[in-house]
Amino acid sequence: MTIKKQSLTLLGAAALSLSLSACSVFDWLIYKPDIPQGNYMETQQVEKLRIEMTKEQVEYILGRPVLRDSFADDTWYYVYHYKSGRDASITHKELIIHFEGDMLTKVDGDYELAEDFNTPLDQSRLPDAPLTGIDADLNEDSEPLIPEQRPDSKPLVEEVQPKSQAKKKFE
Repeated sequence: MTIKKQSLTLLGAAALSLSLSACSVFDWLIYKPDIPQGNYMETQQVEKLRIEMTKEQVEYILGRPVLRDSFADDTWYYVYHYKSGRDASITHKELIIHFEGDMLTKVDGDYELAEDFNTPLDQSRLPDAPLTGIDADLNEDSEPLIPEQRPDSKPLVEEVQPKSQAKKKFE
């Protein structure tokens, strides 16, 4: 009887330890959501930044910062933190923008800046912007952007003459 009792105790201890460790053994079966926090920014957004941009222009391109210095509004912090639910990997990126007065002077952080960041906006061209002025004259291969036109000029909805409606009411 003691052997049966010992084997039952051993079996119970094994079942208890297996049940307690089951969460870690079958962890890959449990769904865990991804957790993004902060400002997600594409490199194309950061490449649009130029020195001497105003605060409004920077906010239009990047959105509102996560943190503004409460004592001096000349430093903005854009922070992005992402934790993957699948493998628990963490991505952390920061972008710190410095202003003097109302003009952008310096950018620090984990993002690459454009080559012509130090060229003011009025003297440079954004990556997405079409060529205009002198740049367009130099680049003769580009065609002007013309909006698409419908092949038929017939209106989609026939309009009823307002005079004919008025005559019908009074007749």
